[in-house]
Amino acid sequence: MCLSQTVSFAASAVLLAGGGYAVSRAWAINRRYLPVAMMPVFAGIQQFAEGNVWWGVNTGDPGTTLAGALVFIFFTWFMWPFWIPLASYVLEPPHSRRKPWMLAMAAGGLAFGLALYVPHLINPDWIDVSVNRDSLAYEGTMILDYLMPRELTYVIYLFLIIAPPAISTYLHMRWFALTIVAVVIVDILFLRYAYISFFCILAGLGTLHLIYIIARNKCARECPVLFA
Repeated sequence: MCLSQTVSFAASAVLLAGGGYAVSRAWAINRRYLPVAMMPVFAGIQQFAEGNVWWGVNTGDPGTTLAGALVFIFFTWFMWPFWIPLASYVLEPPHSRRKPWMLAMAAGGLAFGLALYVPHLINPDWIDVSVNRDSLAYEGTMILDYLMPRELTYVIYLFLIIAPPAISTYLHMRWFALTIVAVVIVDILFLRYAYISFFCILAGLGTLHLIYIIARNKCARECPVLFA
């Protein structure tokens, strides 16, 4: 997270513990929940990676900073625009007319995420990590900058992570989409100086809502045949 190495590792511990619980509950209740249950786990790994970015920054170790940043942006740019549509697709009832749209968004998210992340593996100098107001700011070059304005890249990204749960059959998944919207609004209005880092921690903590959905088996209300 922004703020400090300690906060990042603490957030990681909370998310990994909660995600582990969600995975065990998903396995016991209905395995359609599993991709959703993995999201707090992924968020926990991402926060652990950012703790290592802080470690590298604080000790003046560029190798540790780069390694942590590569893991952090792997989840930021690749996993989330792919995994959120995929998890929504798997959770959706088999005969739902929304499933093809979710699958199309998962395929789009896979291509989009690869286009965002792979060039950073090839050109690690494109990654620029700095400390701004005691927070980590991730900037640098994206391959899509040569094709479109950065703002359009962000619009596509937000569409891919918000639209799939927003069109879900399940009420609480739609509420989760609104959670992401709220995170985006707060991030844009108040936290733009380190918007990527703040977005990821806030959205990561937002996945605690997913743990609640699984723990209480909330999807059973809309689809008792599958989840009762």
